Amino acid sequence: MPKMKTHRGAAKRFKMTATGKIRRRQPNRAHLLEKKSSRRTRRLGRLAEVGGGDRKRVQRLLGK
Repeated sequence: MPKMKTHRGAAKRFKMTATGKIRRRQPNRAHLLEKKSSRRTRRLGRLAEVGGGDRKRVQRLLGK
């Protein structure tokens, strides 16, 4: 059986940490920022952890 290929779209969107957690970007940070508070835009700039039912699916896409 050949090796699984990494899903390149997922590889660009998710990063694995050294401890095995999967990090993702937050939505709502791309445009229309003027009406959003500075506090909110700062918070949206941080990476969030992938959790729940999505974690297993993303791991499979990343080939881990």
